[in-house]
Amino acid sequence: MITHLSGTVFEIAPSGVVIDCNGVGYYSTISLQTYTAIHNQKQTLLYVQEIIREDAHLLFGFATKTERDLFNFLISVNGVGPASAVMMLSSMSVVEISSAIINGNSAALQKIKGIGAKTAQRVIIELRDKLLTFDTGEILTGSTNNKIKFEALSALEVLGISKRMTEKIIDKILEENPEIEVEDLIKQTLKKL
Repeated sequence: MITHLSGTVFEIAPSGVVIDCNGVGYYSTISLQTYTAIHNQKQTLLYVQEIIREDAHLLFGFATKTERDLFNFLISVNGVGPASAVMMLSSMSVVEISSAIINGNSAALQKIKGIGAKTAQRVIIELRDKLLTFDTGEILTGSTNNKIKFEALSALEVLGISKRMTEKIIDKILEENPEIEVEDLIKQTLKKL
């Protein structure tokens, strides 16, 4: 399996690149994020995800391992193929996509061409837990609070209290005390119900 390509940028376009590796040219589909990162370089290293089908042998290249990891998360969701995942990574940064999924912001995901309401919800449902521990290489704004909020909501749901009843209360408590621990957040939420 091909995991990376290191060589000369032979041809490049916003949707793909040919990397010359010792006289052999490899075509790889890329996102606009990757294009922006490598378009002025003569030599480059691309992190690659290889997808083999009956009718095609495809390479998808990324400027960072983080972008490749998020691509793999996205294509693991039923209904999101490699083309849709590249479209998502071209439309939003890794941090923006991760934040939208963690925050349950399906409206942001639906702004991406080809991503409808059902697909956006499926992406959020299937990836939210996985992305809470995903290292984007950057600090997600409010991600600690989002993780605490998600853990508190999950714990309260286990206790039989609906998310609809508790979410606004939790948001208000987090706004007043952003450094609160999960246990204290659950206790305070239960007191205000």
